[in-house]
Amino acid sequence: MAKRGKNYVKVAKAVSPTERYDLQAACTVLKETRRAKFDESADVAINLGVDPRHADQMVRGAIVLPHGTGKKMRVAVFAKGAKADEAKAAGADIVGAEDLAAKVESGFMDFDRVIAHPELMAVVGKLGRVLGPRGLMPNPKVGTVTVDIGRAVEEAKGGKVEFRVDKTGTIHAPFGRASFDKDKLYDNLKLLLEAVLKARPHSLKGQYLKKVVVSFTMGPGVKIDVGQVMAQLG
Repeated sequence: MAKRGKNYVKVAKAVSPTERYDLQAACTVLKETRRAKFDESADVAINLGVDPRHADQMVRGAIVLPHGTGKKMRVAVFAKGAKADEAKAAGADIVGAEDLAAKVESGFMDFDRVIAHPELMAVVGKLGRVLGPRGLMPNPKVGTVTVDIGRAVEEAKGGKVEFRVDKTGTIHAPFGRASFDKDKLYDNLKLLLEAVLKARPHSLKGQYLKKVVVSFTMGPGVKIDVGQVMAQLG
């Protein structure tokens, strides 16, 4: 096991390894674990009692966080004509159709989110092998395939977070930055957890929410009391 640095060991003392914190206390403790000189991302890992190998237990969704993520999102939009103009007016970083698809196929990936008008999905669909593995493929279930292009761009730029369970049954998602105060972190985390709870598959039997841990990029994990989360938000 790799030896932890002095700064890590110092901030880790703020976290009890045996305690499970309620949401507000977790955000308070999390603020005490900041150690990097850069503005670290605040991330949550949510382990679910689902088997993502079954299509009816795939958990995914999107939520606009009240205080955003603190990250500048680079948004690419596949649209033409008036919808392309709408995307540009809303603040999209790059807009195109077949020309943009050709750039992506050639290796251009200077964006964090992809939004597409439905009429361009035939073009975007051919990019599945490039966008899919990076989690960038537009999907109507999370609002990235839509006729309301302007709104989708504004939400993406304003802090919309997409979440999807991975093959281990875990969701990893950002909910702010180390520079956020504890109340903003709490508001964002609470809303994100509510969205995940609402996305519970109808076919699931047994425990859904198994483990929740929050941390900054370079810091130790803060474990959350799952029972308290279910009592408060479930």
